[in-house]
Amino acid sequence: MSRREQPHRDHTHRNGPSRRRLLKGAALGAGALAVPGVAYATAADGGAQPKGAPAAKAFTHPGMLHGADDFARMAERVGAGTAPWTAGWERLTANRHSAAGWTPRPAETVVRGGEGQNYPNLYHDVHAAYQNALRWKVTGDTAHADTARDILNAWSGTLEAVTGNADRFLASGIYGYQFANAAEIMRDYDGFDLPRCQDMLARVFYPLCDDFLKDHNDACVTNYWANWDLCNMAAVMAIGILNDDQAKFDQVVDYFHQGEGNGSLPNAVPFLHDGGLGQWQESGRDQGHTLMGIGLMGTVCEMAHKQGTDLYGADDNRFLKACEYVAKYNRGESVPFSTYEWGHGRNCEPRSHTVISEASRGQQRPVWERVYHHYRHRAGLETPYVALLAGAQSPEGGGGDYGNESGGFDELGFGTLTYVLEA
Repeated sequence: MSRREQPHRDHTHRNGPSRRRLLKGAALGAGALAVPGVAYATAADGGAQPKGAPAAKAFTHPGMLHGADDFARMAERVGAGTAPWTAGWERLTANRHSAAGWTPRPAETVVRGGEGQNYPNLYHDVHAAYQNALRWKVTGDTAHADTARDILNAWSGTLEAVTGNADRFLASGIYGYQFANAAEIMRDYDGFDLPRCQDMLARVFYPLCDDFLKDHNDACVTNYWANWDLCNMAAVMAIGILNDDQAKFDQVVDYFHQGEGNGSLPNAVPFLHDGGLGQWQESGRDQGHTLMGIGLMGTVCEMAHKQGTDLYGADDNRFLKACEYVAKYNRGESVPFSTYEWGHGRNCEPRSHTVISEASRGQQRPVWERVYHHYRHRAGLETPYVALLAGAQSPEGGGGDYGNESGGFDELGFGTLTYVLEA
């Protein structure tokens, strides 16, 4: 193995019993992992914050996956009939979740995993709220705004708990970040109960997300795949932005750089290979979950970007290298693979992947337009494989366009409409 293929941390050390150490605070102390290429302050400097990080400031609203400039661009391009935005718009308007008048089905308790599962009601309603909010922003049609508002109000006035087996942490993360993003679009709309929504997300979703990132369901910290961390990171960041809560936003930025779980950047992309490629943590598992990871890390990076924090470029654009690796393999080309080892279960039983998985290879998920247009058009970087895959899968749809199972709703989607910057 070449030096460039070495992981950031030695796997023998990472998989030992010390990896079960639980995080006891939102920010890590002076002895935490230092990410190569990022200079960190010492405890005397005020904690493990990257040196030169901007001071706390007022949050930009709207400022999650989409900002005011994005909505203005969408409206202008669609109104002018400009491709490819029109193709993205047509995918949105053809989706049944985007129809005005959607009737929500709120529940006091949402269950994912085990007996009594009812969580599809939540993800269908959340995607309906998001899609109707987009249609309102593009056209100004208040029938869609009213629908989005009424869905969000119904759930914030009803939901008291998210529960189930370990999968409850997937629900807290995925639906937490999605609900907050829909709410962010609607935050100033007449009749939307923003304070109640903020309270519900902070009271029902955040404690689960925070507990998972600190304790990982009382398992070995490497037991859970990158997606589990990343969805909960996305929810904490989104709740932080919606609620103007700097501590929650900073919690995720810290974890992205230094977290012990597999959602942190050095653990999600444990190996670098020649040719600008970075091996994704779940590549030996299957490609469906690998694509999910690209989508979730892209979500975190985009929300941070909207608030002036660059996670896309961290560690010499390490995430871009992972995107190139995953895109190249899922286009049907070969990529290098280094043996990935981890600790499983509560006792960190040793496990390993020795080859990349072909399971779900070539699966389509709406995750590419966002990363392509950031790296190529904002950052001006070459993205050969991401560009090819984004082009081949455009226009992107959203929830309901990629199957009716939960995996088809992991990503809010519609990236051709929302993220394309240049035709």
